[in-house]
Amino acid sequence: MRAREDEVISRVLDFVREKLGSDPAHGLEHTLRVYGLALRIAAECAERGVRVNLFALRLAALLHDIGRACGEAEHHALASARIARQLLAELGVSGEVIDRVCEAIVGHSFSLGREPSSVEGKILSDADKLDAMGAVGVARCFMTSGVMGRGLRESVAHFHEKLLRLKDLLFTEPARRMAERRHEFMEEFLRELSMELAESEPTA
Repeated sequence: MRAREDEVISRVLDFVREKLGSDPAHGLEHTLRVYGLALRIAAECAERGVRVNLFALRLAALLHDIGRACGEAEHHALASARIARQLLAELGVSGEVIDRVCEAIVGHSFSLGREPSSVEGKILSDADKLDAMGAVGVARCFMTSGVMGRGLRESVAHFHEKLLRLKDLLFTEPARRMAERRHEFMEEFLRELSMELAESEPTA
C-alpha cells in the first residue's frame, strides 16, 4: 500500500513541477514549503493523538494551488480541487481519499472564506498561512508587489489587511506555536520600515 501511495505522490509531484511556474507567491517553491510545513504540523498533531490521513494531506498540499497555474477563471481553490479530482481519479486513487483531498483544498483558502471541516484541511490551511508569515512572508509580499507594481505603502497596507491577521486564524496548536516568532518578526520589520520611511520624509 505504501509503495503504491509513494508512486502516486511521485507522479503528482511530476505533474506539479511541470505545471507550476516561478510565480513568486504561489509557484513551486511555495508549494514545496507548504508541503514540508504540513507534514511537520501533522507529525506534531499525531504525537498529540490526532489521526491524520497523511496520503490525503500530502496530495492536497502538492495540489492546493494548481488551479492558479492552469489559468482557470474560477477561484483558484475551486479550480485546484476540480483539477485534483480529475488527476487523482486518472491515477486510480480511491474516491474517499479524493474527497478528503478536495475538501482540504477548498477549505484551505483565505480568500474563499470557507472553514475546513477535516483535520487535513485545517493542517493545510495552517501550513499555507505560515508560509505567508515571517521572513518568507515578507519576501513573498515584496516579490509580489514588484510584479504587481505596488509601492511600499500599498505593501504595508497588505500586511495590515491580511498578513498580521493570520496568527488568529490558525486551527492547530503546532501552527499557532510556530506562528508566534513569525508574527513577531513581521511586527518588528514593520516598525523598522515605518521609522526609516519617517526619516526620509522632507522636513520642509
